[in-house]
Amino acid sequence: MKTHQRRLAALGAALAVSAGFLAFPAHAQTIKIAVVGPTTGPVTQYGDMVREGVDTAVERVNADGGINGRKLETVVIDDGCEPKQGPTAANRVVNEKIGFVVGGVCSGATIAAAPIYQQEGVVMITPSATSPALTDGKKYTFIFRTIGRDDQQGPAAARYIIDKVKPRKVAVLHDKQSYGQGIAMSVKDALEKANIPIAFVEGINAGESDYSAVITKLKSNNVDFVYYGGYHPEMGLLMRQAAEQGVKARFMGPEGAGNPDINAIAGDAVEGMLLTLPADFSQKPENAAVVKAMKAAKRNPSGAFQLPAYAATMAIVDGIKATGGTDPAKVAQWLHKNSIDTPIGKISWNAQGDLNAFDFQVYQWHKDGSHTVAN
Repeated sequence: MKTHQRRLAALGAALAVSAGFLAFPAHAQTIKIAVVGPTTGPVTQYGDMVREGVDTAVERVNADGGINGRKLETVVIDDGCEPKQGPTAANRVVNEKIGFVVGGVCSGATIAAAPIYQQEGVVMITPSATSPALTDGKKYTFIFRTIGRDDQQGPAAARYIIDKVKPRKVAVLHDKQSYGQGIAMSVKDALEKANIPIAFVEGINAGESDYSAVITKLKSNNVDFVYYGGYHPEMGLLMRQAAEQGVKARFMGPEGAGNPDINAIAGDAVEGMLLTLPADFSQKPENAAVVKAMKAAKRNPSGAFQLPAYAATMAIVDGIKATGGTDPAKVAQWLHKNSIDTPIGKISWNAQGDLNAFDFQVYQWHKDGSHTVAN
């Protein structure tokens, strides 16, 4: 037996005899899944995307009779995508004796909440938190993802910059937060290895309204390409203010910038923005039934996080079915040992709960809100 499997078995045994978390009702009418993410704050749309995926999966499972006659029930919990609110949300999950979580959404809040889920024996599967810091060196056994990490996404962005853009001089910017800085550094490292000239690397303060100082720096350094690690509000302002100052540089960001609201912030400057996003799994023929169900409910199956969230929900469902009960420790052990078929493909996890593979692609954003695969 592999080392991590022995550790999981020991942990499961310890949890089974403990008087801790697993004292939740064995014969409850419903099986509760907490959906943790932002319902307030500037990035609520990302929480909406996750809930669309979870709700579709839950509705389809319940329409088929649930799990052994028990229906699934979602409990939405707001963490505002704020690190300081992550533990508060996690403690609410524990206090309500919920054994399974889809979320968090943002890396900072998820990183802050994860130790509580691990300690209390709650299975947490995030469909959108990409920071390696969530799992690296932690030895977690209850924490999983259904999305790739920044060190998978960053190299995909860097390869496109190196092979397709071929810039003369690059600036790397980030928002000084776990997610944004982490992916920006991943891109920077890959560009440096390829000898792409980097004019400067700089962090900005998220939430500010005037980035003229860094825009002036882009202009004075003759930067023709900017990679920004962070979310859409700051990315939109950077692009708009750069255009207003006559900077002709092209911008690229991660999936956190891929929000329709960026169009209103950036205006015409958004045209041609490059993004790494999860592949559009809605185009796979085998996902036709899921896509139809989402469209019937007026949900967007081609968004960045909907189908990863659907996959996270189904991982929990498959784990409960396979283990014959709602013991989170047994479900966690089963997930570590098995692969499952989902709308994002056949997935499996390594010992620390990260996906063994994930498909990120580069897209070009348009001012009408659409995005197309970048060539």
